[in-house]
Amino acid sequence: MSVGTPEDLAHRARIVRETRSVAVVGASANESRASYFVSTYLLASTSYEVYFVNPTAKTDILGKPVYPSLAALPVLPDLVDVFRRQSELDEVLTEAIKVGAKTCWLQLGLTDAAVEQRARDAGLQVVADRCLKIEHARFIGGGLHLAGFDTGVIDSRRHPR
Repeated sequence: MSVGTPEDLAHRARIVRETRSVAVVGASANESRASYFVSTYLLASTSYEVYFVNPTAKTDILGKPVYPSLAALPVLPDLVDVFRRQSELDEVLTEAIKVGAKTCWLQLGLTDAAVEQRARDAGLQVVADRCLKIEHARFIGGGLHLAGFDTGVIDSRRHPR
């Protein structure tokens, strides 16, 4: 995966900085799922209001309620962070457009040129095949540990313990 053009980087950095609320679509209480790991980071390391969307979840996730749809959220999310199957992207986008989200963010491995173009045509910003956790740590958090945790360390020197 390429780093992208300076315009792409600036676009993602602006989205990360301007976002105030995030709806994690496809949130899971399963600790081995990427959505759980990213959600843990978003709650612990960002100032975002984080909301979880999963129509089949029966319990809360990370102590927060789970909503069956974007329309059921108590707020209009700035950013819809999508952890769904490729075949479900069009459906998620339709819902994001209906609720008036500003950004549709497709997590690592998710791209669909037609869905991305439809989102842009509807006035949404689009980021595809990127991780919100990684981009937040890159632009705001100061760095990532090899295990993926935000250490706040910006340099590569070994620090005494």
